Amino acid sequence: MNRIIDRGLEEQSVLLTRMGELTYETLALSISGYLNNESVQLRVREMSNVLVSNAEKVEDRTFELISRFQPVASDLRVIKSYMKIGNDFARYGRYALDISAINDQLDGLTHCEPWIREYLADMSKKVLSTVKTSVDALRKHDATLAKTITPVEREVDKMYLEFINKLISHEENSNKCVASSILVSRYFERIADHATYICESIVYIVTGEKTHLG
Repeated sequence: MNRIIDRGLEEQSVLLTRMGELTYETLALSISGYLNNESVQLRVREMSNVLVSNAEKVEDRTFELISRFQPVASDLRVIKSYMKIGNDFARYGRYALDISAINDQLDGLTHCEPWIREYLADMSKKVLSTVKTSVDALRKHDATLAKTITPVEREVDKMYLEFINKLISHEENSNKCVASSILVSRYFERIADHATYICESIVYIVTGEKTHLG
């Protein structure tokens, strides 16, 4: 027999899944704008604001579920994790907005050598794949899928460090290029981290296991 709280938890799950899909679209748009030197900041800002608004809805519904339905321990595990995931999705939106702002302020990759764009484009594909994994794992409540994020996230970390070292060795790059590419590569690394946090939350929701996937 279904409990009243189950309907509320399902509504939270649906809202978060929609947030996840919007998150991926927002990041993909922002990254594409950066790599192609296209100004997308206004559109990204609108999408980011929606993500923040939805994260606040998740938080409000969280307190409503706790105050109205006296959830048991297993329910609290899910409720707490859903609120954390909502905040992580909102953080994605903030990173996307920052990347689009860097593009507009520092002319994207206009002042950079071709290898930098190629490197960051490759890195961005891996980053977006971690985001997709986190969204798909949430949609399916699939702990096994969530755990597959680890090797890709570690590869992103490795690429970030290698990029910094490689950039330092190429002294001919302009100040704008160095500032722009270092900031964006750092955001890429942080996005992959948050995708991992989401996957850790999904494992916790499904299994009750607290795990470190990074």
